[in-house]
Amino acid sequence: MKPLYTLFIFSFVLFIGCKTEPKKATTETEPEAELTIPEKIANAHGYENWKSVSEITFTFNVDRDSTHFERSWVWKPKMNEVTAISGADTLTYNPKSMDSIAYKRNAGFINDRYWLMAPFNLMWDSNSYTFEHVASEKAPISGEDMQKLTIVYKNEGGYTPGDAYDFYFKNDYIIKEWVYRKSNQEEPSLATTWENYKDIDGLEIAQDHKKGDGSFHLYFTGLSVTE
Repeated sequence: MKPLYTLFIFSFVLFIGCKTEPKKATTETEPEAELTIPEKIANAHGYENWKSVSEITFTFNVDRDSTHFERSWVWKPKMNEVTAISGADTLTYNPKSMDSIAYKRNAGFINDRYWLMAPFNLMWDSNSYTFEHVASEKAPISGEDMQKLTIVYKNEGGYTPGDAYDFYFKNDYIIKEWVYRKSNQEEPSLATTWENYKDIDGLEIAQDHKKGDGSFHLYFTGLSVTE
């Protein structure tokens, strides 16, 4: 799945006029810019509370047919530290300074974190994709009419560049279903639900993702947040 890591760069330029007359005081205020659809989705899932998070732990589980897979993570975003736990094997690393072993582990972390926090990645990755919004379209699993946001990642950077995601949601901007399309192909690579939401210190997190035929169940356990 996708990733993504993006640096947000803000440039501030101050222009000083040459007039000597003082400006007249005014009570008029600039109208607030309308939030984009990605911003509305992120905020609906508690993005404004992310700044207070110092640590988040979770176990990523997948049941596919008769098989089970799991791995656990401890992420300290303010310290830029990740601990990967798989069976008896534990590795702690800094994503900005990785050897080949950490790099391979980090690919798993990016994938698992994306499933957990895709609404927040809409903000973190905002410079890495283009997006399109459709006001009404049938969702792929339920068949219900929902809004759809499509994002397409750029063809450079990350672990799997050029991938596309379709997010389906209603007027509350909470994701109900999504589709992953590898390399922006027309046919879905995977479509699942977003369900069993849990409010964890203001973060709205979907704990379960299921295919329509029941053959695939991705879910999170051991969720905890430290502020």
